[in-house]
Amino acid sequence: MTNGISREHAKQIFIEYSPYVYQTALLLAKSESLADDVTQETFIQVFKKFHTFDTNKSMKAWIYKITVNTLRNMLRRQRWLKFIGFSPELSFDETSIEHSILQDEQNQALWGEINQISAKSKEIIVLHYYAELKLNEVAEVLNIPLGTCKSRLNTALSQLRKNLPKNELLTLHKGGEVYGKY
Repeated sequence: MTNGISREHAKQIFIEYSPYVYQTALLLAKSESLADDVTQETFIQVFKKFHTFDTNKSMKAWIYKITVNTLRNMLRRQRWLKFIGFSPELSFDETSIEHSILQDEQNQALWGEINQISAKSKEIIVLHYYAELKLNEVAEVLNIPLGTCKSRLNTALSQLRKNLPKNELLTLHKGGEVYGKY
């Protein structure tokens, strides 16, 4: 294979990272078909640009950065298509996503609350808590300063804390005590 990656290494990378790329895209896009497209396009880009990967950095963060950028580009294209009169066939059925990803009622309620916050806040939550990237890796993926990343995370968590008391299914534990239940 070209671009400094063997077929076997490419296969290994795909097997290791594709489930996380797909789940991340699904959580952010809320569309199984779009998540499939993002996953496929992400790995096309990963393999095309593998020669540019800095081996001193995290491959996981590098791949997630490509994933987020690919998703953003695809969403931009879709908005443009809708603007000029074409309507792409996408399923934005939130309940099917919640049922396929989240098993219990409490997780569904939490993701319902997460889906109510801004896209920038949701990106931080998904990348940091779901994809388990460190904040400096999240900042690198989103191409923002670490301080901005921390600020967005704080804003996202504040928004969630404010909304969680309204949802009877959810409670937040703070210092061992239940927060927001009463």
